[in-house]
Amino acid sequence: MITKFIKRIFRRDPMIRHTVAHSSGSPKRIPKKTHRIDPHLLSKNAVKVTQTLQQAGYDAFIVGGAVRDLALGIGPKDFDVATNATPEQVQKLFRKARLIGRRFQIVHVTFFGKGQPEIIEVSTFRALLENAGEHLAENGRILRDNVWGSQHEDAARRDLSINAMYYDPATETILDYHGGMADMQKKTLRMIGDPTKRYREDPIRMLRAIRFAAKTGFTLDEATRAPIAKLGKLLNDVPSARLFDEILKLLMSGYSWASIQGLKEAGLHHGLLPLLDHILDESADSKEANDFVRIALANTDQRIQSGKSVSAGFLFATLLWPDLLSNWKKNIAKGIANIPALHDAMDETIASQSSGMVIQRRFESDMREIWSMQPRFEKRVGRYPYRLIESPRFRAGYDFMLLRCASGEKNPALGEWWTNFIASDPAGQDDLMAGIKNEVGNSAGPAKRRRRRKAKSALPTEGAAD
Repeated sequence: MITKFIKRIFRRDPMIRHTVAHSSGSPKRIPKKTHRIDPHLLSKNAVKVTQTLQQAGYDAFIVGGAVRDLALGIGPKDFDVATNATPEQVQKLFRKARLIGRRFQIVHVTFFGKGQPEIIEVSTFRALLENAGEHLAENGRILRDNVWGSQHEDAARRDLSINAMYYDPATETILDYHGGMADMQKKTLRMIGDPTKRYREDPIRMLRAIRFAAKTGFTLDEATRAPIAKLGKLLNDVPSARLFDEILKLLMSGYSWASIQGLKEAGLHHGLLPLLDHILDESADSKEANDFVRIALANTDQRIQSGKSVSAGFLFATLLWPDLLSNWKKNIAKGIANIPALHDAMDETIASQSSGMVIQRRFESDMREIWSMQPRFEKRVGRYPYRLIESPRFRAGYDFMLLRCASGEKNPALGEWWTNFIASDPAGQDDLMAGIKNEVGNSAGPAKRRRRRKAKSALPTEGAAD
């Protein structure tokens, strides 16, 4: 009877049959007393997803970077779950679930609470690429990746050993297939399998390795690091949107400057993103630009590490500012008026990024608005300051202007004046305006004091955050 029951399940569920047929390979089981993961760092929704899948008869584990961070005592920002259930089977178990992706099909399970919605990403165990066949390009790059396999195959398919550990909240056990825990103790990043082959399968893995090295402070082992410089050109074959997403993750990892230095050391910065070439130029002429970018990235890293959000548009506006400033000055030298020269410089600067990774158009409007606002901070006469603080993106422009002051590009007194202007009541603002008039020798006296509601944009709700 039991045999018939098992056969009936296998006939009904080809996914389970495939998994059992390939179930070789044994992981190292690491108990709680060894890994010491704090259950309070777990997402309740991620645990709920694993419980729901397990109660339905499937295997389910928290996987990847979340396990790595948990083992390091860090609260993960995102939680991924891996299972032997197919995407369609996963979707049937959850009310708020949708299939996404074509090349790599996964399920997003969404939970709504008091704060922002939480998305738990659920993926099905992938098969080894030897079983993928027509899903590979001639150069070895993965074109489609929806061939299901066993857990040990899925572990072998992951990039770094520290990202190939599976945690079961029910038993509080880690399954470690490739010595990830030992590598964590040695503070080493090691690619699973042959690094050259793995990079050819997915060139983005080179960027991920560098990002994780910057984030963890771990060292890439020699076999993992060595092929990167000569295989960097493979990134040219990666779709622009996917490359942009990965670079954005790198820049918004909380360790952006270390990541950029890692790109340089690995030989990946040239041509990948034109602005990186300029940023990493060590010539004397680039010192002022580099100082501005370092301060901007340090500010971004500090915000992210303290749990604050950061606007991608603001970030790219800072990274491209040295180029824009150079173009702006050149246009003025040609005899173009100040504001038209700035707008021409914007067009030139954005157009120069058309090679390599292209900045997505949805961020361009934010960048242009922040840049356009900069000359207006110096026009502190009449009603201009009052109008400026009412701009929807005032806070972002103000934060940007403060970075310019901090780098020495603008006089710090300009930033101090605007900081005081924002913090003052209407009477105090009018006094500051009168002080500016006195500085320029205007004898018209203080501006007429007006009663008005407090400007919404003076509240610290935007700036670098989005």
